[in-house]
Amino acid sequence: MRRTNTGALERVRARSRRAPALAMFLTLTTALAPCAASAQEAREFPSQHGPLRVETLATGLEHPWSVEALPGGGLIISERPGRLRILRDGKLSNPLKGVPKVAERGQGGLLDIALDPGFAENRTLYLTLAASGKGGYGTAVVRAKLAKDESGLTDVRELFRMNKFTGKGQHFGSRIAIAPDGSLFFGIGDRGEGDRAQDPRDHAGAILHINADGSIPGSNPYRGGTGGLAEIWSKGHRNPQGIAVDPRDGTLLTVEHGARGGDEINNPQPGHNYGWPVITYGKDYSGAEIGEGTAKDGLDQPLFYWDPSIAPGALAVYHGKMFPEWDGDLLVAALKYQLLARLERDDSGAIGNEERLFDGEFGRIRDVVVAPDGALLMVTDEEDGAVLRVSKGATQ
Repeated sequence: MRRTNTGALERVRARSRRAPALAMFLTLTTALAPCAASAQEAREFPSQHGPLRVETLATGLEHPWSVEALPGGGLIISERPGRLRILRDGKLSNPLKGVPKVAERGQGGLLDIALDPGFAENRTLYLTLAASGKGGYGTAVVRAKLAKDESGLTDVRELFRMNKFTGKGQHFGSRIAIAPDGSLFFGIGDRGEGDRAQDPRDHAGAILHINADGSIPGSNPYRGGTGGLAEIWSKGHRNPQGIAVDPRDGTLLTVEHGARGGDEINNPQPGHNYGWPVITYGKDYSGAEIGEGTAKDGLDQPLFYWDPSIAPGALAVYHGKMFPEWDGDLLVAALKYQLLARLERDDSGAIGNEERLFDGEFGRIRDVVVAPDGALLMVTDEEDGAVLRVSKGATQ
């Protein structure tokens, strides 16, 4: 494995964070529902800082993609075919009503969930999904409200739809980070057409930034349409499927898939270009070289990269009471090697050592979030997908 650090993380203009968990997490030990098998017994695994306990909270989910904590201890979970479910009091609900239609094609479908900072009062949440339209399929962002009885969604409104659809079924992105002002950061992949990531008039291959009503924030580099589309924050991204913010200093971070090697962690800055496909640390799946090498003037270097690829899913910044020894570390879910990567950071924010956890034990890990009690919540992207909780193991 090769990896690189390129100095301390810079601060992003608009401080942002993953939609916050809003209440203390209720420990769930079983998951009994029409589509879910009984939760398995907890298992323990070694780590550099002592044993970790992994509980299976629910099974029987079809390619779950995202999980978020709800008030009162429940969880809301997306399934890629287009379903949302609630896990509360040890039971998994039937699919929620009112979920917008998705285009389940290739890697596309119902993707991320993010809760509005005022969710406890306004019940508002945001979704990313693959939609169908003229020319094929593309990524969209939707706002909705969760009914008080948690039976379905109401007031569903599409906030954003990418400008160029294609028949290809890969590289939709897409996760959401919510800034303190309520604006949304999210990523869209190059849609399998690499050159689109270098076109400032194309939403593909970009980190984007919109307000909660779909309008354009004043901090965007191309606001007014000069030089690029007004929604674009940064370009040159291959397929960003993780986005998070360090709430301590407001640093925006993304993780994205490379090709054969070259998975990257970036700190997207407004108007910057992160190189794909002009520069990359990966190669084509055929083994052929891509672009012009690994560096070029005017194109930003990653903070960290993997070669070979781990196929990263989601990214979280750890700050919690359960694992104080992980404070400030990055957690990256991985699909290819079916693991959770923990990346240490020093006081400057530079990325150092990597620890790999649960290698091959649970399948393709798609999402990881930090629960209010400091435990981790993860989902596995499988036909029989699961929701997992990671906590402290027994004292050694």
